[in-house]
Amino acid sequence: MAETTYEVELLNGNISKIFAGVYNDFKAKAVNEYKFELEPLPYEEFIDAVEKNYMQCIVLKENDIPTAFLVYTTSISEAVELNLIHCLGTEDEITKVKLLVEKFLEFTETERQNKVVSYPMIGHQSVFTADIARFGFKYIGLAVLRFIMGNASSERILENMKLSDKPDDYKIVSYDDSYRDDAVRIIHESFKDTQDAIYDTRFLSMEGTTDIINKVVENVYGEFLPDVTSVLLYKDAPVGFAFANVTGGKIANIPLVAIEKEHRGHGFSEHLLNRAIKTIVDWTKLGKRVFSEINVTTETNNYKALKMYRRIGFREDYCYPQAYLLQKKK
Repeated sequence: MAETTYEVELLNGNISKIFAGVYNDFKAKAVNEYKFELEPLPYEEFIDAVEKNYMQCIVLKENDIPTAFLVYTTSISEAVELNLIHCLGTEDEITKVKLLVEKFLEFTETERQNKVVSYPMIGHQSVFTADIARFGFKYIGLAVLRFIMGNASSERILENMKLSDKPDDYKIVSYDDSYRDDAVRIIHESFKDTQDAIYDTRFLSMEGTTDIINKVVENVYGEFLPDVTSVLLYKDAPVGFAFANVTGGKIANIPLVAIEKEHRGHGFSEHLLNRAIKTIVDWTKLGKRVFSEINVTTETNNYKALKMYRRIGFREDYCYPQAYLLQKKK
């Protein structure tokens, strides 16, 4: 039997057509095995995105046949985003992953001088954790929670939820773009010392947080929902936010929740979330805008947040390791 030979290279026109098999194998497994909320791009659109440098794709060839690939981006955030590793079958899978990651680190060496590598190891990819760790990656556990529309138990919990008293100086309103600067300041102060800032270093600076908020409200991360996004005002000044957007199709998401430090400890986060979730539920029931679910993500060891989401009617769906590799030392 001939010895297996591996070659690893960037996707190019010479192999783009024979790459279709391994890409479509991933596409067929994306939702069930990789927990993708939406179907991935059709093959031709994926190739077009790579050719336009919206993303990079490293391909592993086994005896000249593509059997694995890695996708990454370097321009969307201040991190190098390792989006996906997929292998056709599980034979020699760890060897293939090792070769792909080695080539990825080689290709991104310059960017990694001042950027963290971020890699959400969703679905089947979680089996790579021990091998990825050998390259210096560390991990944060993340939990995905969902509020499913039409689930009688969740809707009953939401309806019967007891909220803390809200003093007259406080009120909750919908988002207005005049609050954007306040949102940047409050999100920055709330997230700069959290685990989120380890793998998304934009939270560490006002400039980086501005980029995050701009991309949320300008529909880069999905359709922004200003009427659902809830703002806590104290004497008419913003002191808290619960952002909401649509990550795709009929799936709503709560990407950011934050309260100014001086106003924490009074249950205001629950007030903000209660309003946002009830708005989405009411829209769905009335047919104004139909959603199938609302999801949130938080650290698996953030017991306070997990408890809060459960009190609103969310239930844990799955957990995954968020891998990160700190900047390469010069």
